[in-house]
Amino acid sequence: MSGSMAAHRRMLFGMGCALAVLCASASCTRQPPNQIQGYVEGEFVYVASPLAGALVSLDVERGRQVKADDSLFSLENTSEKAARDEAERRLARGRADLEDAKKGKRPSELESIDAQLRQARTALALSEKELARQEKLIRIPGATTEQDLDRARSKRDQDIQRVAQLEADLKTARLGSRADQIAAAEANVRALEATLARAEWDLSQKHQSAPQAGLVFDTLYRQGEWVAAGRPVVALLPPQNIKVRAFVAEPMIGAVHTGDRVQVMVDGVPNPFIGKVSFISPKAEFTPPVIYSRESRSKLVFMIEAAFDPDSAAKLHPGQPVDVRLGP
Repeated sequence: MSGSMAAHRRMLFGMGCALAVLCASASCTRQPPNQIQGYVEGEFVYVASPLAGALVSLDVERGRQVKADDSLFSLENTSEKAARDEAERRLARGRADLEDAKKGKRPSELESIDAQLRQARTALALSEKELARQEKLIRIPGATTEQDLDRARSKRDQDIQRVAQLEADLKTARLGSRADQIAAAEANVRALEATLARAEWDLSQKHQSAPQAGLVFDTLYRQGEWVAAGRPVVALLPPQNIKVRAFVAEPMIGAVHTGDRVQVMVDGVPNPFIGKVSFISPKAEFTPPVIYSRESRSKLVFMIEAAFDPDSAAKLHPGQPVDVRLGP
């Protein structure tokens, strides 16, 4: 009897020890209360041309780091160059027309009018002398007639009007066009300048450069392929666009604030990445399917985003699962 009781006690002690080991093991693997699961997310910059064309050069490949303003790709631009050249020639003609409108007639034309004016003044001087002679002769009976006197006076008056006309013509010839004609020419030049600016912009859009530094995540076309207007050719991933998304349970969200420090643990990396909470979703949602914990599927969670400095962000990869520890 005593032997069987001793054996029973030994069996209970063994079971207790095994249970204690299991409990200790479970406690060692239990996730800290301020640690949640998350993943790395990248917001890509898709570089495209607003105009269509064949891809004539692709200057980057996947996985390459580029700097801002580095060349990415170029499309065929024959029609845009022709449009730009035509706009330049039209503008040059419009500016020449404007300058011509501001000027008077050519020197040779001015000389011709001036010569006519000198002839008219000479004729006027002669007609004035003839009129004076007829006025003296009319006082001598039978020396002239009233008709000859009237003819001389009429000739003098015509020469006066002729001189006045040529003086006005010469003054007008030295002036430019009328104010409204000059204004119309200036407006035409401004319109042609806008046309040239649009043509130059169209031509510039056939070559695209990196809007900011980042990783060439993907190239979506090959050289020689036709690229439709607005279709992205290169997908960039700037370091500042890499962030970590995690989902915080409703009881914990009140303790999380924008700017709070977070630690992000990545498999295979001994030291955590330090970031800050940059966004907290204002609305609750059900646990997304990327978190496979059965216990949390029915709970409401709030999505948060954590941002990092560019050097740290460049070491993270979109889609990578991580553990996020909130607080210091």
